[in-house]
Amino acid sequence: MSKNIFKNILFASIIFSVGSLTAVSEIYISKGLDYLLPETSKIKNFKRLGTITLLAKNGEIIQKIGPATREKVYPGKMPLMIEKAFIAAEDRRFYMHDGVDFWGVIRAASKNLRQISFEEGASTITQQLARIVYLSQDKTITRKVKEAALAFKIERELSKEEILLKYLNNVYLGSSAYGISDAAWVYFSKTPDLLTLSETALIAGLAPAPSLYSPLVNKDLAIKRRNIVLQRMQHEGFISQSEFKKAINSEITLKTSVPKYFNSAAPFFSSWLFQELPKILTEEQIEIGGLTIRTSLNLEWQLIAREIIQTYSPKEIEAALVAIEPNSGFVRVLIGGKDFNKNQFNRATQALRSPGSTFKIFIYLAALIEGIKPNDIFLDHPKCWYGYCPNNFGNKYLGEIKLIDALRTSSNTIAVQLLDDIGFKKIISIANKLGIGIESELGNYYPLAIGALEETVINMTAAYASIINEGLYIKPTPFEEIKGPNNIILWSKNQNHIKGEQTIPKPVAQTLVKMLKTVVKDGTGIAASLPNRPVAGKTGTSEGNRDLWFIGSLPELTTGVWLGNDNNKVTTSSSGNAALTWRLFVQKIEKDLTQIKF
Repeated sequence: MSKNIFKNILFASIIFSVGSLTAVSEIYISKGLDYLLPETSKIKNFKRLGTITLLAKNGEIIQKIGPATREKVYPGKMPLMIEKAFIAAEDRRFYMHDGVDFWGVIRAASKNLRQISFEEGASTITQQLARIVYLSQDKTITRKVKEAALAFKIERELSKEEILLKYLNNVYLGSSAYGISDAAWVYFSKTPDLLTLSETALIAGLAPAPSLYSPLVNKDLAIKRRNIVLQRMQHEGFISQSEFKKAINSEITLKTSVPKYFNSAAPFFSSWLFQELPKILTEEQIEIGGLTIRTSLNLEWQLIAREIIQTYSPKEIEAALVAIEPNSGFVRVLIGGKDFNKNQFNRATQALRSPGSTFKIFIYLAALIEGIKPNDIFLDHPKCWYGYCPNNFGNKYLGEIKLIDALRTSSNTIAVQLLDDIGFKKIISIANKLGIGIESELGNYYPLAIGALEETVINMTAAYASIINEGLYIKPTPFEEIKGPNNIILWSKNQNHIKGEQTIPKPVAQTLVKMLKTVVKDGTGIAASLPNRPVAGKTGTSEGNRDLWFIGSLPELTTGVWLGNDNNKVTTSSSGNAALTWRLFVQKIEKDLTQIKF
């Protein structure tokens, strides 16, 4: 045996031994490291820190805030051309390596040394995915080691198809676009399947430095980068020579769009929700983010309510509408004005307005609790109390009248008489228990009986909802469930055992509901009546028709409507307009409500 043959055999044996030892070592080391590395299940449920996603009650997206992937491509739906473009641009040996491409590292290092620059990167798509999900963007040796270890683990536990899809759905591509679907929309107002080859290559070229290669920042540099991607695609055999020539010579026509879900589908509701969020989560939890909030909002109803408010309420004045589910406190609809883009002031939750005669329910609750019956007789006639002389609407007085009819006709004199008989303390106490007069304290003055106070639409609606809920008051909430990073439940209405408070005896609440039904059947709220089912409700009007109210209920839903001017000017409308608005809204959603009795 010649020396050369012996040397070759010896060299081959050494290479084989080293390779085998390396392979065996990698197996044992990787298994040992696995216990120290985070679970790859985080990739499947990945949510970036600092993000908040709001979902409607049916799971439909209302809004996404922060660095979130706003729209994803689902498994089996990713266009093949997009996969090829990113593989050519970022990791041409993607299907050959096990997470780290050592040949790629050598090639990149060699090129960078020749050109005395760092133009060529060596991170694989798997490494980039590991960096996106688990690590920071710091350029340190420690991070690179962690990145490599995670890449090996990811490759062992996920398929190449899963890795590529997760990467394409989460890679940052500039202009608040996280993932290919967002980028296609932001730059070209398209879905990924409609992108041309040229557009696909341009987007794929953004990954290494989105702010540098963005066509919105430097179109010439973006095209130069696109051409490099196209050359790599041709070199890898992903596209033909003719496809390459056509794409490289095509013009780039941008058609930019705001990222999907960037603006809320229900902005007044969202703004209120973010005011309520610090009451149940810590500042740190909110700042860390990665939150998915399943809200109480019925988005379909919300859009219907918005259309009704904009189309049918008097044009010259503002409006608010709140719908609450009595037995849960869930706010299903919240409209705080006619146009959020013009004015963000939330008239449903922020505006303190005079509730007018809608306040009278607290007077009548106190009367019923004191033992007064609906058929007890009172004298409806002009009268003064220490210089205060209330007038009935149209100066009409009915003489002897039953309590139930006094509510039906909304007699002001009877309301003040009851207040005088029962006393301020008891009536204010009842109002407070139902959430009224907490933000703006109620005073001992006789005009209180007919609504001379200030309260929000949401609080007044919640108080009425508690009457429908047989006297059980539940504070209105926009939250059903909140999940944090890794889908851990941070808060749930069921788990946190938020229960209502029995503030009014059930028989009293049931009696008042019967009385409120007569208000709509043939009283001041007749404009809200429905042909096929009873409604319990009450109108309210402040002095000069400055505030126009109707708060009405079906057993499943209590809805409050307010109309008026922000500057408190008088209106030319009446509470009948509020009642009509209520009816138009409820008729549109009635099909979704079960036919149950009060």
